Amino acid sequence: MGSDHAELRKFVVPEFVFGSGALGLVGRYARNFGARKALVVTDPGVVQAGWLDRVLDSLKAEQIPWVVFQDVTPNPKAHEVAAGVRFYRDNGCDIIIAVGGGSPMDCAKGIGIAHVNGKNVLEFEGVDEVPMPGPPLICVPTTAGTSADVSQFAIINDTIRKVKIAIISKTVVPDVALIDPETTTTMPTELTAATGLDALVHAMEAYVSNAGSPVTDLNALAAIPLLVQNLVPAIEHPLDIEYRNNMMMGSLLAGLAFSNASLGLVHAMAHSLGGLSGLAHGMCNTVLLDHVVDFNYPAAPEHYDQISRAMGLELDGLDPECRKKVLLQGIVGLRSDAGINTTLGALGITRADVHQLAVNAFNDPCMATNPRKASVQEIEALYEKAL
Repeated sequence: MGSDHAELRKFVVPEFVFGSGALGLVGRYARNFGARKALVVTDPGVVQAGWLDRVLDSLKAEQIPWVVFQDVTPNPKAHEVAAGVRFYRDNGCDIIIAVGGGSPMDCAKGIGIAHVNGKNVLEFEGVDEVPMPGPPLICVPTTAGTSADVSQFAIINDTIRKVKIAIISKTVVPDVALIDPETTTTMPTELTAATGLDALVHAMEAYVSNAGSPVTDLNALAAIPLLVQNLVPAIEHPLDIEYRNNMMMGSLLAGLAFSNASLGLVHAMAHSLGGLSGLAHGMCNTVLLDHVVDFNYPAAPEHYDQISRAMGLELDGLDPECRKKVLLQGIVGLRSDAGINTTLGALGITRADVHQLAVNAFNDPCMATNPRKASVQEIEALYEKAL
């Protein structure tokens, strides 16, 4: 698991600029790409928070014309991608700039590859199924969470089949990520909590992934203490740039890890939930995490113990069963401190949904790298525990 040095491993990462003021470089990067007209993909929340205007000011300074596409909802839908492709073509754009959380970034990735390849975005489902890369893509993340700005993943909702599909391809790694912690100061409390915990799940799943490597392990383990120590302070002091900076750095490191080691059962189950119910992705991950760790622990105890230590939990002199309990309590405690005390049942999921949810999760590509094989029945049992 992750330590076999004989295997060849590749590590893909975009050019990125990290730090306060990174957002202001959008215009310069767009000009460097030779942009004549930019499609700016965002959502109403980002517009309201004022970050879109800052991006447009930067484009204005470089005299680059733009059009804005903001018809993006949480868990971006295939028909929204298709509308974006038409809008891109009708306006003669030649570069895409995504400003927002995972939804605008995933939508932007979908628009780019669907436009260039002349196909419906759903046809790219799976690993390495995208023939041609899209036009230049600049990402400006505004949450410390999804890491779509550095990853080779795009997750799109197929509303006909009610499943979320995963597109995993180095063609969807952005050309540049402008990672500015200041943009996260306007996140509502629940979004800070859910996206921060999403980043923690990224680090944990990447670290126990059976496709891990020394480089992804290093990034995953470095992300965990940053996220665990700064999440609650960032919620309590939303304008404190030091906490926001540490959360953004934790999210970045977790993104570098999972983009290259992939994920596992938590994400497979969360994608299934998001496809069927439209629930927020970070919230799904958060509610499922302890149940999946409980299930996975026997398959990777040393790795989970390392995660516990990175979280600052005390394991000395404990047997494996107690070590597992300490980790589970640590996860539940952090979630509770972050203000998330809900269940799938409280979020509207019922027993009647469980079988279909489990089938969809079983078929998700993230299952391939989970440290423990899980049957449909075992996944059903985990959903039931989370109700």
